[in-house]
Amino acid sequence: MQKFYNREKEIDLLETIERRSRESAQMTFIVGRRRIGKTALLNRTFAGKKMVYFFVEKKNEAFLCMEFLEEIKQKLDVTVYGQINNIKTLFSLIMDLSQKEQFTVIFDEFQEFFYINSSIYSEMQNIWDSKKDKSKINLILCGSVYSLMTKIFQNYKEPLFGRATAQMNLKAFDIQTIKDIFADYYPNFTNDDLLAFYLFTGGVAKYAEYLADVKAFTKETILNEFFSANSMFLTEGRNVLIDEFGKDYGNYFSILSLIASSKTSRSEIESILNIGIGGYLDRLENEFGLIKKLRPFCAKPAGKDVKYRIDDNFLNFWFRFVYKYRSAVEIGNFDYLRAVVERDYETYSGIVLEKFFRQKLIESKKFSEISSYWDRKGENEIDIVALNDMEKNLVFYEVKRNIKRISIPLLEKKAEAIAGKYSNYHIEYKALSMNDM
Repeated sequence: MQKFYNREKEIDLLETIERRSRESAQMTFIVGRRRIGKTALLNRTFAGKKMVYFFVEKKNEAFLCMEFLEEIKQKLDVTVYGQINNIKTLFSLIMDLSQKEQFTVIFDEFQEFFYINSSIYSEMQNIWDSKKDKSKINLILCGSVYSLMTKIFQNYKEPLFGRATAQMNLKAFDIQTIKDIFADYYPNFTNDDLLAFYLFTGGVAKYAEYLADVKAFTKETILNEFFSANSMFLTEGRNVLIDEFGKDYGNYFSILSLIASSKTSRSEIESILNIGIGGYLDRLENEFGLIKKLRPFCAKPAGKDVKYRIDDNFLNFWFRFVYKYRSAVEIGNFDYLRAVVERDYETYSGIVLEKFFRQKLIESKKFSEISSYWDRKGENEIDIVALNDMEKNLVFYEVKRNIKRISIPLLEKKAEAIAGKYSNYHIEYKALSMNDM
């Protein structure tokens, strides 16, 4: 997939920051899950400009410095005598050079310094504070381990807290971009194809690019790529998350697998795992940014009627069908895995279809609140409730793959309790199905 999609706003922001750096030093931190397209975005934005790029790997610090020094010599066309064995000295050199000319420096996977030498962050902070006023550097610190990156820059106890002049959280492609990819590569797609592509990739750039390159745009062809020997997808969930969770990954993986399998309340999960999971859920939501807490429409913010959802489509699928059946993966029984997916696909894709429409409504910018509803008994479920408080509009949506299975009178009955509280609002009841994608 050669064409570059969707990142116009991000490129505009990065170019604005780069222009500012010609007058005063800029520090930007960028975070986004692995495969989201951070490196491609940066390469695209700064192509043709003076840029030094460092990829931080878990290596010996002196060895990393040797590699980084060669990059500096080559890209900035400078002569540096002697060896540099630590990042402190290397960063001081970079800041000195940036006083003579303006350039961009990118540290990719910046959080990895934590494992190499955690004192690097305080050393960089001291050098930045002492030299930034005379510098014209465009410093970009980029990482994919959400918990560590947010800790480094947003925890007031950390040395780099408050130093960043800008930040960016790179998200997956929106629905229109996924449609644009289809229009370019597979213009005769059906809504089933679009849902399958959304279900498997969630708009993550690397997955969309890979499937486009191998021309896998239907459920069948995507499953062929997913469940095959040496498939990148089979180990992907573990690869993406293992650094986030560390040694305690087993409990986190078990919780995520249960949420992906529709065990969405804390009590359900605790009854199966037989452990308290409050701390795990809190970290999954607030430190790792992997799950979202859902409350029914009209519920009090501190109410205990809570469900959880994995926000990442790919990871939701991986935990539902790969991690859950990892024994079949280990013995290479891909026919069994495909049979499980085929058996559950209609129900599972129906849930994803609901998320598709919720995301579509969010992207429409027409509503002040979008959520779901269920009563205290867990009954009278309404798939989507959308509110525009300013225009006094309230819309209830029922979502099904098949339009014939939707009953508007039944939706009206389920919504009676809420509608009664919004008597001065314009209320609508709508059906959404595969036909509306």
